[in-house]
Amino acid sequence: MREAEFYEKLASGSVRCRLCPHNCHIASGQSGLCGARRNSGGILTAHSHGAVASISLDPIEKKPLYRFFPGSHILSLGSYGCNFCCPFCQNHRISREKAPSVLTTLLAPEDIAAAAQNLIKRGNIGAAYTYNEPLCGYEYVTDCARLIKAQDQKNVLVTNGYINPEPLARLLPLIDAMNIDLKAFTPEFYHSIGGDLQAVRRTIATAAAHCHVEITTLIIPGKNDAEAEMRELCQWLAGISYDIPLHISRFFPAYQWQDIPPTPLQTIYRLTDIAREYLQYVYTGNC
Repeated sequence: MREAEFYEKLASGSVRCRLCPHNCHIASGQSGLCGARRNSGGILTAHSHGAVASISLDPIEKKPLYRFFPGSHILSLGSYGCNFCCPFCQNHRISREKAPSVLTTLLAPEDIAAAAQNLIKRGNIGAAYTYNEPLCGYEYVTDCARLIKAQDQKNVLVTNGYINPEPLARLLPLIDAMNIDLKAFTPEFYHSIGGDLQAVRRTIATAAAHCHVEITTLIIPGKNDAEAEMRELCQWLAGISYDIPLHISRFFPAYQWQDIPPTPLQTIYRLTDIAREYLQYVYTGNC
């Protein structure tokens, strides 16, 4: 671990994290909502720094990124923690858990950079920060990304986009591509998972001006599958750029939403047809 960035010290040894819009007030000995940032005696520490829960060489399309170096591979890694509480999370065994309940391997940023370099012969183009919410480990991502960038490889971020403007602005020069989850297009849905739609919209608009961005929306029956919502989402994305790829993904029962059936294929195809009225690149996922 190391001292975290973007926080302020408060009275009585507490701190306020300024990394994401939660702006958690954290008492000494406690962690923020994400579980990856901890107040250690009045110092906010990036507690998950170097703790890698999953690492793999993946096809770039698995991120999913379909229009960023297609056919290549990327070293993908994740830790633990998330600043949302999605009841449908497919990676809840690491994203919703806190140390020490998650089995991790300690890998320094130099280890990641060396592995990324050694894998070039297998088609690797760099490193992707993914699986859990990587921005909860902001310092590890930036430490790794600087080394990856220095050896002329690519940095990819797969994120929910829930981050404050200042840390995002500092990170973006290191990032070449992002896939951002736009989980729905209503404030009510985001409120239900502990987030704010406007903050995610802000991240998407800012990121799209600085790097390659693709968007993923998981369609959940009865939750975010209305045609009017998809039209509004796509109209807004097209206002940023007609060329932003959108991945419309099919839901399968997961985590706390085991009782919700898989998304009907006809729903995915109907929403895809609507999206193609506004966006040039629309893809289906999990179909």
